[in-house]
Amino acid sequence: MSFRLSLTFIPSNKFSLSTYGKLFPVVCAIFFLVACHSGEQRTDQASVDTAAIKNSIANAPVLSPEESIKKMRMEEGFAIKLVAAEPLVNSPVAMTFDEKGRIWVCEMQSYMPDTSGTGEEQPTGTIAILEDTNKDGVMDSRKVFLDHLVLPRALSLIENGLLVAEPPNLWFVENNNDQPGRKTLVDSTYAAGGNPEHQANGLFRGLDNWIYSANCTKRYRKQGAKWLVERTHSRGQWGISQDNDGRLFYNNNSENLLGDYYLPGFGATNPAQKNIAGFEEKIIPDNRVYPIRPTPGVNRGYMKGVLDDSLRLRNFTAASGPVIYRGGLFGNDHQLNAFVGEPAANLIKRNILDESGFRVTGKQAYEKKEFLASLDERFRPVTLYNGPDGALYIVDMYRGIIQHETYLTDYLKGEIKSRKLTQPLNCGRIYKIVPKGKAIAATNVLPSNPDSLALLLNHPNGWLRDKAQQFIVDNKLTQLAPLLRQNLRQVNNAVLVNHSLWTLEGLGLLQEEDIFPLLQQANRQLRVQALGAMASLISNGKMHKTGLPVLKQLAGQKDTLLAPYLAFVANSIMPSNGVAANQLLLQLVRLYPNNIYVADAVISAMKGREEVFAKQVKSVIADTAMVINKRLATVINNRKNAQGKNPDILKKTFPKGYQLFNAVCQTCHGEDGNGIKSLAPPLNKSEWVVGSKNRLIPIVLYGLTGPIKVNDKVYKAPEINGEMPGIGNNKSFTDEDIAQVLSFIRSSWSNKAGEIKPAEVMEIRKKYAGRQAVLTQAELDRLK
Repeated sequence: MSFRLSLTFIPSNKFSLSTYGKLFPVVCAIFFLVACHSGEQRTDQASVDTAAIKNSIANAPVLSPEESIKKMRMEEGFAIKLVAAEPLVNSPVAMTFDEKGRIWVCEMQSYMPDTSGTGEEQPTGTIAILEDTNKDGVMDSRKVFLDHLVLPRALSLIENGLLVAEPPNLWFVENNNDQPGRKTLVDSTYAAGGNPEHQANGLFRGLDNWIYSANCTKRYRKQGAKWLVERTHSRGQWGISQDNDGRLFYNNNSENLLGDYYLPGFGATNPAQKNIAGFEEKIIPDNRVYPIRPTPGVNRGYMKGVLDDSLRLRNFTAASGPVIYRGGLFGNDHQLNAFVGEPAANLIKRNILDESGFRVTGKQAYEKKEFLASLDERFRPVTLYNGPDGALYIVDMYRGIIQHETYLTDYLKGEIKSRKLTQPLNCGRIYKIVPKGKAIAATNVLPSNPDSLALLLNHPNGWLRDKAQQFIVDNKLTQLAPLLRQNLRQVNNAVLVNHSLWTLEGLGLLQEEDIFPLLQQANRQLRVQALGAMASLISNGKMHKTGLPVLKQLAGQKDTLLAPYLAFVANSIMPSNGVAANQLLLQLVRLYPNNIYVADAVISAMKGREEVFAKQVKSVIADTAMVINKRLATVINNRKNAQGKNPDILKKTFPKGYQLFNAVCQTCHGEDGNGIKSLAPPLNKSEWVVGSKNRLIPIVLYGLTGPIKVNDKVYKAPEINGEMPGIGNNKSFTDEDIAQVLSFIRSSWSNKAGEIKPAEVMEIRKKYAGRQAVLTQAELDRLK
């Protein structure tokens, strides 16, 4: 990761250097400097003097914000402007704007003080409020709202207070004139387990009025004095964003962009169902990056293929903080583009999205270059945001170390030491990108007049639309209901209808009469939003009777693209009218027996009833090769596998192993050991886990790269991450710790294998003394 800041920050790297021939050093150095300063992207060279290249970046000085900006190269027609810098901001990792245009910033000041993480547990984190008092576009005032926090990682403003994530807890702190008031514990396990690279973050308020997070299986909503918590899909690693329809987008450290085809409230109710089609889809499969400087300071820079011959990172290793640009300031070509930070390579990528049916795909905006790339090694764009003025905002942690010590290799430690990247630790910048030569309005402040607020629901800037909706809901401006209902008739303006519909829902005033007309529209986008709102009403005890005939009517229209949504909504009906919901689902199965999206949507309603439903399905769809039967069989098998050993007994038997599994393993392999889409293969029933200790122990110590065959299935990128980082270089993990985690895994779920002793781990360390390179299956196959 080089920046895996739990924050995703950023993940571990994956490949290594090629072999290099020799050119005359001076010529090489000159060529390198010319390429860098021209901002051109170099292709791989067969013959390069790596010593000369490394010498050219031997120093990584701390630059002032103004100097750092001069080192940035970006798309023609855009400019980058400073918004805040140290000492006003220190180690920022996340931010949000309030209705006054002020920035609330989350500062993780104790993150990785050195390569051993010394002092990381110190309560030095803060939530600060930054304000531009003279309205010149640069923040000039700082007010600390919360301090003495340990590694705070996310924040969200709602009603009269602030949600803030301080692992493992999620707190709601009331705001009394910018002073913290009563503190309520919303969730004591919000960011439990994992490490700073793999803990929940984001706290993004979606179009549907729920708060979603990256790397988290729960969503939140404030209802009066209560907090509602519901199961949702686990999404990505660091950062989360939405498009105009409220669909969520995210990534993990090695993936450019992932996302959902469907609205976020659907499809997560069956815990035995893995890899639900339409969620966590690869939106941009191209993960190549094009830094304009050598980037040897990445965790796996010594591995073949990680860097090109000019020592520049080839593929994402620390992708983080994506944003779907909705500002309306950049022009149509950039609207709804996806921008992604890569702090390990000091750049920001631009991607162009395309929609076909309900599928979203995309491509990189340029060939062999980036939207923004920097020659400053300390430029670390960890999170990106839309802003009140339509600009694209960048949170720059501005520091040397971004890889967490959990996975920090000796190679990267050497890179950090050689360029003195440990200090300083008190920097941080916030920038914004704007079009050149275009008048930019001062940061917008929400009007106090309710009617004026309602008008913002149609503003070209998505941030203003979102904030207006949230402000109306938070302040319970129910007097706007007639105007909002009038907006629902503007069916040629989907953006206005979307926000008006969900604002009514957030106010608790949405009625079935508001939904029925939208379900009859030819625009599928409007029908989809209406179905999402309909599911909300049904879940709240309304419309489950009147909605059924409409759902059956829509099913009869045989609209393949709408069918998955009908199945998702049927899940909402199941608790109140299981028979009718079941009939609807069987109707959909008959119509679409070989459609994976419909099959998975149907199965999402079958928690605990899969075997009964499978028999019903086979009575009408006998062919076991049909997708619905195959997907049902998989989920039934998952449920059986989950019924393994008593986890409480294993926790007591291997306490350190359980803790280490939660901190390092489960974030990629899953709590149930069955693997996670886009990340890692299963540990449950894996021959690598229950087989030879002489193969398993080296994998955990030194990592594994490339394709791996598990239970006759070959897992490889992009289906999984492509590399599992080892933890053998982390001195905080003793032989006893590693023996316990392996014993815990070998005894969990359906696994039945012998315990591993610390002495066995020690013997493997001796055998591979001095090794840094990760293993491959070919190498492991030679071991017994």
